[in-house]
Amino acid sequence: DIAMLKQAFGVTTAPVWCTKIASKLVRTFTDRHGLKYLLADLVNVDVSKQQQTSDWGSEVLTEAQKEYAASDVLYLHALKRELEARLAREGRLELAQRCFDFLPTRAELDLMGWDETHDIYLH
Repeated sequence: DIAMLKQAFGVTTAPVWCTKIASKLVRTFTDRHGLKYLLADLVNVDVSKQQQTSDWGSEVLTEAQKEYAASDVLYLHALKRELEARLAREGRLELAQRCFDFLPTRAELDLMGWDETHDIYLH
């Protein structure tokens, strides 16, 4: 999302708080770190991801897409609180913040061609 916003609108988003990174730092027992799983596991909310793969590049969004986008963020504050509590418990809150702070730079590298297939950090 950060890279897409930079590419489409030329904006750098900051500050950033990433639920996926937070989850990976505290939920090491699973590989399910997407929003649907996090909301189900940590906030006890089941959300539909049916519109997730629809055409978001269209100039006009459908009503279903608008509803999805609005509902997608309803529970983020509760999820952030839960993940922050777990990060603090594990002593990883500062590490998470440093990861979040780096995300705009990571997005810029991705846009310049150093994405997953040509990762500048790959040894």
